[in-house]
Amino acid sequence: MMKSLCLLGRSLWLTCALVVSLGGVAKIADAQGGGSAGKTRLAVIGLDHDHVWSLLKDVAGEPAAELIAVAEADAGLVARAQKQVPAGVKFYTDYVAMLDQVKPDAVIVTTSNDKHLEILRQCAKRHIHYSTEKPMAVSAADAREMERLAGEANIKLMVNYWNAWVAPSHDLFHRVRAGEVGPVQKIVVQYGHRGPKEIGVSPQFASWLYDPVKNGGGAIMDFGCYGAEWSIWLKGRPTRVYATTRKLKLEQNNKVDDDATIVLDYPDATAVIEASWDWPYTKDQVAVYGPKGSLLARHSALLRRSAEAHGPDVPAEGESVTLEALPKETSNPISYFVDRIRNNKPIEDPLSARLNVQVMEILDAARESARTGKAQELR
Repeated sequence: MMKSLCLLGRSLWLTCALVVSLGGVAKIADAQGGGSAGKTRLAVIGLDHDHVWSLLKDVAGEPAAELIAVAEADAGLVARAQKQVPAGVKFYTDYVAMLDQVKPDAVIVTTSNDKHLEILRQCAKRHIHYSTEKPMAVSAADAREMERLAGEANIKLMVNYWNAWVAPSHDLFHRVRAGEVGPVQKIVVQYGHRGPKEIGVSPQFASWLYDPVKNGGGAIMDFGCYGAEWSIWLKGRPTRVYATTRKLKLEQNNKVDDDATIVLDYPDATAVIEASWDWPYTKDQVAVYGPKGSLLARHSALLRRSAEAHGPDVPAEGESVTLEALPKETSNPISYFVDRIRNNKPIEDPLSARLNVQVMEILDAARESARTGKAQELR
């Protein structure tokens, strides 16, 4: 058919015009990260969050993505990163200059929490998609502004939680939604470890984790956000928040809490969030209870117990559930984020801006409750 069209002058002109036009559309699509041929061009902002090193591995393993630049002022962190990324990756001390010069399709933000809004503002101006490590911001006001800016710029905004990329989380969520435990009556979330200093985080990471301005708090922010995330994802927005915080490691003279308990009230349920830098070992589990039974998700296991299961031979936490491996696009944050960009899909819960604005509203209320000793109503 194309051979016969080329024999006709006018048809040839129309065909060539169409090819040129489609080529232009393809280039535009590629520039937006959605081209089928070109890779989605990623840049990293900040290396002082220790999660960045696993994210760099995820980028290297994603065939549809390409790391093109990194912005970081710390020379030691830059030297470490240069050993782990392709030789062609450019390094900048100023992230704004990087955005203007390399024009990435999207950024991965791994900085202190207080910088999230200002970076999102610069990305929104340039229509660059944005993913940040949890929590979304240092306050609900910042989070709401981030959501507004991203919406107006029509860019993807994702908040990354590690528990979104493991099979037990997905299976628990779908079983709860399917009514396996009945109406959710209680959620207990226990996330934490021995403490950032005790587990050996980098000095750069510790310098802002223990800073009340840069982090927004201590364990209440670092691990309390997981409990708020789980509660909203599984049950929705609570009506009231009560919280207490402690500084148990007095000898460290930290300016932030190292242990927090948050209680969320619902009309028909309660969520208890235990966030700590004081446990003797790492804990990362969520338990959901209802009249039909319970589900408990850990990093690599899901346990189920029916309300009818009784007797000395019944495990207290339930029987192990066989889990299926997650599809590649939901098995790590980079593959998911790139898939959302390239195929113009929405960012889903619990990674969405809407859910994470509510997470920050809970954390705001929790910090105020801990300060005043009074429960805080959520409006």
